[in-house]
Amino acid sequence: MSTKRTIFRNPALPYLLLAPQMAITIVFFLWPAAQAIRQSFLREDAFGFKTTFVGLANYTRLFHDPVYINSAKVTVVFALSVAMLSMGLALLFAVAVNRLVKSSQTYTTLLVWPYAVAPAVAGVLWWFIFNPTLGVLPYLLRQIGYDFSQTASSTDAMILVVIAASWKQVSYNFLFFLAGLQSIPKSLLEAAAIDGSGPFKRFWTITFPLLSPTTFFLMVVNVVYTMFDTFGVIDATTSGGPAQATNILVYKVYQDGYIGLNLGSSAAQSVVLMLVVIALTVIQFRFIERRVAY
Repeated sequence: MSTKRTIFRNPALPYLLLAPQMAITIVFFLWPAAQAIRQSFLREDAFGFKTTFVGLANYTRLFHDPVYINSAKVTVVFALSVAMLSMGLALLFAVAVNRLVKSSQTYTTLLVWPYAVAPAVAGVLWWFIFNPTLGVLPYLLRQIGYDFSQTASSTDAMILVVIAASWKQVSYNFLFFLAGLQSIPKSLLEAAAIDGSGPFKRFWTITFPLLSPTTFFLMVVNVVYTMFDTFGVIDATTSGGPAQATNILVYKVYQDGYIGLNLGSSAAQSVVLMLVVIALTVIQFRFIERRVAY
């Protein structure tokens, strides 16, 4: 199948159409990234009166800082927990909706709604739900003998931010899993059913393997989401506490740069985050190219 090629009579018209997007990319992405890279090699005082070139000293100090190492470990735990919980729930909902015939569109619309909620709003919502004084869930947990408190327990704080961040992302994952399920040929499932395979076996031997490209894509997207888009969730719920238990890397960039005014260290941290995301994106595109080639 050939793709129709568009020919512009005026050779300058394509560049004119691309100019607004290119301007946004340069002003809001490329220029800030270049400034972050430049500042990562500098040391500035809090008022910006003196700037000193220190080379790789900010990076060296960064990887020897126990607080930063702890923040990296917290980020790994947080990213994997959010990815597994949000993708697991999304796959469960997608399988359930895919089996419906009449009301599938209604359930799809209802499940997509949470994605429109801002991360900070989602954080505040779950903060109220898990609030030890006002929340419903802590009251119910106390009835079975568990005293939930995100301000005193590191584990409870991590549970709160993981649930808040996952609830926001379930809708996104649900749409991709549902599209993947609907693209699986029904003849494969019907043939397996005729051979005597039950629903559980059909899912693990046919459905889930065919969803592997979608699963890998969503894994990368969810990890990137936890590294950047969850800042509002952390800030609205725990502010990185208690005792740095939920201080993920993107929130540490904010604390060191905006609150602590350590611009050199903050810039170095943002560059490290950018390199991690670039590496994940490259791996994702390599995987997609290989799947298309086969």
